[in-house]
Amino acid sequence: MILAWMRCPQVAERLDAKGFARPDFDPRHFLCNPCRVGGTAVGVCRPASGIISEQSVEIFKVFTIEAAHRLPNLPENHKCRRLHGHSFRVEIHVSGSLAEREGWVMDFADISRAFTPVYEQLDHHYLNEIPGLENPTSEHLARWIWRTLQPQLPQLSKLIVRETCTAGCVYTGE
Repeated sequence: MILAWMRCPQVAERLDAKGFARPDFDPRHFLCNPCRVGGTAVGVCRPASGIISEQSVEIFKVFTIEAAHRLPNLPENHKCRRLHGHSFRVEIHVSGSLAEREGWVMDFADISRAFTPVYEQLDHHYLNEIPGLENPTSEHLARWIWRTLQPQLPQLSKLIVRETCTAGCVYTGE
């Protein structure tokens, strides 16, 4: 972002020859919006006034689901074709503007409340028996959870399903 700021004409005039902010420069008084300068996408800053109420913020809540599955469409000798289980970690991301009065995007309890029926349907169950999850890859599981949650969480912006600590799926909707 610093490089984009340096190429932004409105900010560049507030930097010294080495690219450091002059003493009178306060970056909190600027909002960065995507634009093109010299054919390259950069953040161009414009003066902001007062409190930034249109600021987009993303929050998330993490849940753990213990479940068994098998991936029936894989070759006979693939380890994931056999019945096995995971401690799935599900991250539900919601984004939007900050509510002026509360100072938040959404109450974390609202995310939990929306996810509870999904959790009860998945936790300690055999995923292959759930309609729509006959081939429960991380990708299919993420899409299934998204489709189930989205009507209750219209601000849903991203869903991450991790089946191990090093493998997972990021789903951003349809």
